[in-house]
Amino acid sequence: MTGTPLGTAPGTAPGSPLRVGLVGYGLAGSVFHAPLIAATEGLTLDTVVTSNPERRQQARAEFPDVRLAASPDELFDRAAELDLIVVASPNKTHVPLATTALEAGLPVVVDKPVAGTAAEARTLAALAEERGLLLSVFQNRRWDNDFLTLRKLLEEGELGDVWRFESRFERWRPQLKGGWRESGDPAEIGGLLYDLGSHVVDQALVLFGPAAAVYAESDVRRPGAETDDDTFIAITHASGVRSHLHVSATTAQLGPRFRVLGSRAGYVKYGLDPQEAALREGRRPGPDWGAEPESLWGRVGSGESPVTGGGRPEPTLPGDYPAYYAAVAKALLEGAPNPVTAREAAAALDVLEAARRSAREKVTVTL
Repeated sequence: MTGTPLGTAPGTAPGSPLRVGLVGYGLAGSVFHAPLIAATEGLTLDTVVTSNPERRQQARAEFPDVRLAASPDELFDRAAELDLIVVASPNKTHVPLATTALEAGLPVVVDKPVAGTAAEARTLAALAEERGLLLSVFQNRRWDNDFLTLRKLLEEGELGDVWRFESRFERWRPQLKGGWRESGDPAEIGGLLYDLGSHVVDQALVLFGPAAAVYAESDVRRPGAETDDDTFIAITHASGVRSHLHVSATTAQLGPRFRVLGSRAGYVKYGLDPQEAALREGRRPGPDWGAEPESLWGRVGSGESPVTGGGRPEPTLPGDYPAYYAAVAKALLEGAPNPVTAREAAAALDVLEAARRSAREKVTVTL
């Protein structure tokens, strides 16, 4: 939706920042959403919902003026005092909480993957459209430094026609951490396919367009693990590009984050964007945010491995997670475009569902 501001709560004074209610203060809420909301002009973190005593204490210490609520029901009881709800609670709660917020007349940001199925995501999108409300999905990896750099290279034609896109989100975590993300209960929507897979699939679709066919291999490697921890997804795009996507918690030697092969040149980039680590360490957006040292720049070239000096260093653009919430504020206040729509998220879920079926049935799934 563009062109028309999506409105604020009746009690919001003109020119006042939009009041944000944040549901959940675990990893997503405390590391990503709360700091980015607080750093965004036009937004203010009004209320945090968590019943965990330690997290309540943490929220109050980090944001002394924030109000606390013990449950979503308590938050929705004062819906008229808020302008935006952010859902950063476990995956299984995304659809019911987003539905309640939209029915209460509130715009919503939902952490990825927004829903367990593409059908649920499209139902949510239809509800938001019917109510004339913003429904946006937090896909922060669209503002990773390497992704922004690759988009620039593609726009400038540096690689020629891209033939193959390889993307890896790999970790070495041989021991289970526990929690709902590693649960085998389908209701929890856990596992790496829906966790890290949501990121790599979204990036592939943004770069190279709709998927025409999907093939996947998914394994449970670690002793005691209940859900996938090592998954490979191959997408054949309608454009002809092939994406090979790896997500794993069991990778003893990490591969390049990106290897992109085109008709003129390739781009190889190692290492993760530094923003998550900075946020985890308590740093906040400011000067030089998202920048990385020259030693980590990727390389562009042809005919030789970057490991042996092939190609030229390509300066990595700074990562920019703050741009997501800046775009959300602009959409609400000025009618600017929604940075990540629920229908885009549904297209990614089509791929994730196809990948799960492919791995289970050992077939290639046509979309």
